[in-house]
Amino acid sequence: MPERRSITVDAAALTSSVQEALRGLLEAARLKPKEIVVVGGSTSEILGQKIGSSTNLEVAEAVLAGLLPLIKENDLYLAIQCCEHLNRALVVERECAERYGFELVTVIPHLRAGGGLATVAMEKFDDPVVVETIVAHAGMDIGDTFIGMHLKRVAVPVRLPIKSIGNAHLTLARTRPKLIGGERAKYPEYPRK
Repeated sequence: MPERRSITVDAAALTSSVQEALRGLLEAARLKPKEIVVVGGSTSEILGQKIGSSTNLEVAEAVLAGLLPLIKENDLYLAIQCCEHLNRALVVERECAERYGFELVTVIPHLRAGGGLATVAMEKFDDPVVVETIVAHAGMDIGDTFIGMHLKRVAVPVRLPIKSIGNAHLTLARTRPKLIGGERAKYPEYPRK
């Protein structure tokens, strides 16, 4: 088990910030049960360090403590993006992978290849597996980890008062179906899946 370093941020405040951001995202995205929220995060960036330089499991645990209860409460799936050393593969629950037909890959994320969030997700998820790629319905990017490749084709930024988690820049997105048909087409006020 990797060593847990002491953190320079308040874990309870970090968890609270993550919950605030996720609540705002869920309100904007209006997800249906069993849809997927992808989260990429750099614990180093949260601590104010260069991405990948100070991976911290305590920070990762605080972030997941903010995510998991709301994800479960809303009957959603959570996908945690690994770092670039695992080609941004994702930790998901086996049920999610099976429901969506995602192909499993063989790897165990850890601090030096996968990152803190993926390492802790492997511990905290009920039946974790790793998949190479997904198509998520909404996403949260903590520290500019580039989750866009894992979102459905039309991603729409979600703007909230909260702009960062710890010291890390926060970006949120929901998705919507493509608008087709040109100038004569009519569209609903809020397109749904």
